[in-house]
Amino acid sequence: MQSNRSWITVGLLVVVCAITLVSCAEPVPEGPVSSMPIGASITIEPPLGLPPVPVPADNPPTAETIALGRKLYYDKTLSVDKSIACASCHRPDAGFADPDQFSSGVGGKKGGRQAPTVINAAYFNVQFWDGRSPSLEEQALGPMANPIEMAHTLEELQKILSKDPGYVAEFEKAFGPGGVTMDRAKKAIASFERTVLSGNSPFDRFMYGGEADAISESAKRGLEVFRDPAKGNCNVCHAMQEGSALFTDNKFHNLGVGAGLDGTLADIGRFEVTKNEADRGAFKTPGLRNIAETAPYMHDGSLKTLKEVIDFYIGAGNSNEWRAKDLKELDHLTGQERTDLEEFLKSLSAEMPAGTGAPTD
Repeated sequence: MQSNRSWITVGLLVVVCAITLVSCAEPVPEGPVSSMPIGASITIEPPLGLPPVPVPADNPPTAETIALGRKLYYDKTLSVDKSIACASCHRPDAGFADPDQFSSGVGGKKGGRQAPTVINAAYFNVQFWDGRSPSLEEQALGPMANPIEMAHTLEELQKILSKDPGYVAEFEKAFGPGGVTMDRAKKAIASFERTVLSGNSPFDRFMYGGEADAISESAKRGLEVFRDPAKGNCNVCHAMQEGSALFTDNKFHNLGVGAGLDGTLADIGRFEVTKNEADRGAFKTPGLRNIAETAPYMHDGSLKTLKEVIDFYIGAGNSNEWRAKDLKELDHLTGQERTDLEEFLKSLSAEMPAGTGAPTD
């Protein structure tokens, strides 16, 4: 009997010790899953003619996040009916833009603005024509939840992707334990989009690479028209920097695109974001890289050819109360100068880097 009591006492001590160990153990952490990439960060090497690629401190590019972002970019699962991917409206065969005036979303619904190119979007301070998104990361989520684009909810999309073991594994390889989250998804897509760079064009090889014969004589004359304040003065907005050329001032301007004969605006543009009267009808200055492949042009896709764009500027856009004050008529340009300017713009086209097309695995 005494022996049994001893064993009971020992058993109770073991249970007490076990309970004590459990209570003293480190609690399982709760809260948001980390969205910081865990792989070795890499440098996205810019091609000739472009400056270093800016990246946010909380989303350094890694091979794993770029690969995951590329897969997501081309995956139609991101739309509610599995019919639309990011690449459906920002097509690599159309300069990462859309050859249609307005893109088709789920159910054939149409937006009201032309899909801008993703090319060199890494260099824009804000995203979308009206600048409503502060980063590539935040821009990536917008179309997914837009009812006339991909028409998903972010919560439902996260659940769908989380049911795919392949995606779960890739998310954890890129970001660590925690599976699929939309915060991780937007970072991956943004990292991939930062690799969609256009440089090393004939213009770049002429301007920065010392190749005198890289562009035609007509394109050389067009470059001078583009830069000369007394001629085209185009780089007042499509700025060329020291040692590189982004061809944008990262600002917003009202050119009168879409303005009616009475000066009314079909689209109020940047004003919708800032509520600043000076921003009525103003839209972001786009870059010009691969512009020959990204027709149609302007935020409403209303101009179909580069010649139409040049002719639009010849007349200083469309008159309205808020039109940019530094927009001047260019009717002094001769027919040859206009042709040369178009040839220069064509010289800005370059091949896309490897690894930006649809993944094959």
